[in-house]
Amino acid sequence: MIEVQDLVVSYGTATALDHLTLTVGDGEMVALLGPNGAGKSTLANTLAGLITPASGTVRIGGRLALIPEGRQLFPDLSVADNLALGGWRSGLRDPSPVYELLPRLAELAGRRAGVLSGGEQQMVAFGRAMMSRPEALVVDELSLGLAPNVTADLAAHLAELNRSQGLTVLLIEQNARLAFELCSRAYVLESGRLVTEGPCAELAGDPRVAAAYLGGAVT
Repeated sequence: MIEVQDLVVSYGTATALDHLTLTVGDGEMVALLGPNGAGKSTLANTLAGLITPASGTVRIGGRLALIPEGRQLFPDLSVADNLALGGWRSGLRDPSPVYELLPRLAELAGRRAGVLSGGEQQMVAFGRAMMSRPEALVVDELSLGLAPNVTADLAAHLAELNRSQGLTVLLIEQNARLAFELCSRAYVLESGRLVTEGPCAELAGDPRVAAAYLGGAVT
């Protein structure tokens, strides 16, 4: 569903992604881990077509939606209007499927997005992405700035969409515990380069990964 081959992205003389190669198969949930400045959001924006790479190839096998870092809502518009913008390309005008998935959004439909809590705003960003009827979803920092219970709730929705609808997910995260719980495979990105990859169960037991992202060895 998502295939990235030998991707190079630069900002002036600085290389943000250095010959990056990764794949996400149809119906897979795959994580991309890395610290701030590793190039994770650059990849997300490149996959969404917002950044033009210097070289390499990106192939997307279906409709792709991005939940961007920081949510990037229209704060002065209502929740309903933010959702409607998500359905612009897909032609979906009825938000009922999103309200069924995230009932809280139906209660918030008339409120301005800018006055919502961080967790509520992330729900709106999630719902807006689903209005585009994606076959693949790139989630950039699902847990950033959210309380653990809100993160767990959104993660459960994401996992259910993967199981019930076969939604392909690339989860870009610093929260390795969350990523390893949700995903089958993971890549680790540092300074624009992949440093390791493999099944999440194996990476969770890797002392280097555990020290960097899990606060020590996994027992």
